[in-house]
Amino acid sequence: QVQLVESGGGLVQAGGSLRLSCAASGRTFSTHIMGWFRQAPGKEREFVAAVGWSGGRAYHANSVKGRFTISRDNAKNTVYLQMNSLKPEDTAVYYCAASPRTVPTVVAYEYDYWGQGTQVTVSS
Repeated sequence: QVQLVESGGGLVQAGGSLRLSCAASGRTFSTHIMGWFRQAPGKEREFVAAVGWSGGRAYHANSVKGRFTISRDNAKNTVYLQMNSLKPEDTAVYYCAASPRTVPTVVAYEYDYWGQGTQVTVSS
């Protein structure tokens, strides 16, 4: 079992930055792929970024590549999403997720554990 709690969301102006954190409980954190997804009102949940067990493999959606960076600290059981150059279209609820797979995946149903989400609002 892995329990996930996100933090760090908020209101920011376009061009600003936020860092989301996701704290995980459970001894198996280091053997789970960690991902970030987001869901805007009226839209489907979409993949944002994922990182492998050791943090060496990281994947980012084209829409955030070059602006967002996912990372993890297994000693702290925490995964991060650094978000720079934020745009109004980044406004969404951001969810942290964990998957027991061995390779980072962009598919939401391949993640077994989800956090409650944290709201990110970017004003123009």
